[in-house]
Amino acid sequence: MRFERKYRVENLSMPHIKQIIKSHPASFYKLYPNRTVNNIYFDSPNMVCLNDNLAGINVRKKYRTRWYGTDIKQIVTPKLEVKYKENELGGKTIFDLPPFELSNIKALQKEVNTLIPQQFTLQATLLNSYERSYWGTKDGKFRITIDSNLRFHSLLHSPNFNRYVHRDPVVIVELKYEREDEKDLRRITRFLPFRLSKNSKYVNGILLTQ
Repeated sequence: MRFERKYRVENLSMPHIKQIIKSHPASFYKLYPNRTVNNIYFDSPNMVCLNDNLAGINVRKKYRTRWYGTDIKQIVTPKLEVKYKENELGGKTIFDLPPFELSNIKALQKEVNTLIPQQFTLQATLLNSYERSYWGTKDGKFRITIDSNLRFHSLLHSPNFNRYVHRDPVVIVELKYEREDEKDLRRITRFLPFRLSKNSKYVNGILLTQ
C-alpha cells in the first residue's frame, strides 16, 4: 500500500503548475507522454461507496473500469480496478476485462459482478475522463500526476452517453510514494505551494451531475 496526497489547485494555470514541478529541487522529470484517462465507476444501489467517502469512513473501497485513449465508444483493453483505502494508505487490485461497447453498459455490469461478487450488486453510476501527465524523481521514490480537463457524465440519470456536459475547471495534483519513504516527505512537500485537500473525482462527479 502507498500514500496518495492530493491537491486541488484552483488558482494556478497548467503551465504554472508544470513549471513548479519541473523546477523542484528533487529533479522531477516527465516519465512518459500524457494520456487520456477514462473511468466508469460502480456503486451499490444505495451508494455505499459514495456515502462511506462522504462520512469519512477510514476503511473503504471503490470500484471502477479504466481504459486509456480518446475512444470512448469501443473499449478494447479495459481493466477493472478495486481501490481500497485504510486511513491515509491506499492500494488497488486489477482485473482484466473483455472488450465492450459503451452503448452496452449492462454487459459490462454483468462482467464486473461476476469477477468480484459482493454482498450487493454493483451498478454503473458515473463516467469521467481527464488528461494526465506523469512525473517522477530521479531516485524513483516519489511520483506526481497532474490531471486536467475533468469531464463527467451521470450513468444513473442518463445511461446513454453522447457527450460530456459537466466539467470541473480545477487541476488535481497527486503525490504518490511508498510507506517506507514517508520519512523523506518533507523534502518534497516544502517546495510544493499547494494546499493539501481531500479530493475524490467520484464524489465530485456524482455531486456535479445530480
